[in-house]
Amino acid sequence: MDEPHSVSSPRRTLSLSRKKRPGVSFVDSSDRASGFGVSGEHGPKTSEVYGFVGSITTIAATVLFLAWAYVPESWLHHIGIFYYPSRYWALAIPVYVMVTILLALGFYIGLNFLSTPPPTSLNTLFDEFSREACTSSLSTDGDELPIEPISDIGIDEMNRRMFGSMK
Repeated sequence: MDEPHSVSSPRRTLSLSRKKRPGVSFVDSSDRASGFGVSGEHGPKTSEVYGFVGSITTIAATVLFLAWAYVPESWLHHIGIFYYPSRYWALAIPVYVMVTILLALGFYIGLNFLSTPPPTSLNTLFDEFSREACTSSLSTDGDELPIEPISDIGIDEMNRRMFGSMK
């Protein structure tokens, strides 16, 4: 960057000096110092590799599944494929997967209903972390009042504040 004939941008540096051959550098000096953006020194991240391989595998499996499900048997025999699963499974596997997902969802909702206390239980209002509001008389002589400690608002106070007097 100290050369008089260089073009600089945030992503690349193109040197136009006659001392060296023109070259393009995609690594900024600040990236080299911080360690970000330099994947050539340590190789690609494993999460990127796994994501790439997973996406390619998913695409290939989808193409194979759709080809197996929709290509006529005569075409498969013509290209030399004689052993493949029955076409019944082309419909049965997605149906089984969807039914399994729906049953798991229903089981999860049912398990939540079973683990939730009934509405008439006091456990829905109080637990081991509940704190009663402290009732201390503070002076109102114009002094600033301190912030009250954290406490739970009682259900009767909450109903009074939200719905007013229900007479």
